[in-house]
Amino acid sequence: MNGKSILIVDDEAPIREMIAVALEMAGYECLEAEGAQQAHALVIDRKPDLILMDWMLPGTSGIELARRLKRDEMTMDIPIVMLTAKAEEDNKVQGLDVGADDYITKPFSPRELVARLKAVLRRAGAIDNESPIEVGGLILDPISHRVTIDGRPAEMGPTEYRLLQFFMTHQERAYTRSQLLDQVWGGNVYVEERTVDVHIRRLRKALGEAYENLVQTVRGTGYRFSTKN
Repeated sequence: MNGKSILIVDDEAPIREMIAVALEMAGYECLEAEGAQQAHALVIDRKPDLILMDWMLPGTSGIELARRLKRDEMTMDIPIVMLTAKAEEDNKVQGLDVGADDYITKPFSPRELVARLKAVLRRAGAIDNESPIEVGGLILDPISHRVTIDGRPAEMGPTEYRLLQFFMTHQERAYTRSQLLDQVWGGNVYVEERTVDVHIRRLRKALGEAYENLVQTVRGTGYRFSTKN
């Protein structure tokens, strides 16, 4: 288990069960509610890390509940992902207007769902830690999105920046290409694994001779960020 809890709010039990199975296999703890009232009580009582909520709920709609949660200081920081069969643009805008963090249209694959939720949780977690990360003369500043190497700015693209940020906050552990895709690319699950190799090469080039060896290839597994040889 990764310690994160997700509240699934949907009035159809088979849909809740299908989602719960996918999320539990990915290591999440699942809470379930079939309506807005039950969901609100669980949010107050259990403080989930994320709420996955159907747009169409009996009685109070998902949008109404989202609006209520985002107005309340106790619950406003909990990310909300709306689930809906409605693909129309104005509904998406309405969902995002009340403070929803993302939007998933049915039908969806369990893998897409898990990747999108991971991305939302990661964004929510990234806000918690905004102090610069330092490894020797390599400094990454999450607030300004700048990387400096021995006091000089490093030129790198947004994907290389996200890769470096993930590596610097998860040092000394080997990750497979598919784990890096989930963690760094998030919702874009259709990226091929070899794309990771391309961006690793670009990241090493951006780090230059002094620091490229921090990003190590682990044969048969993937990559790790390590200050040890």
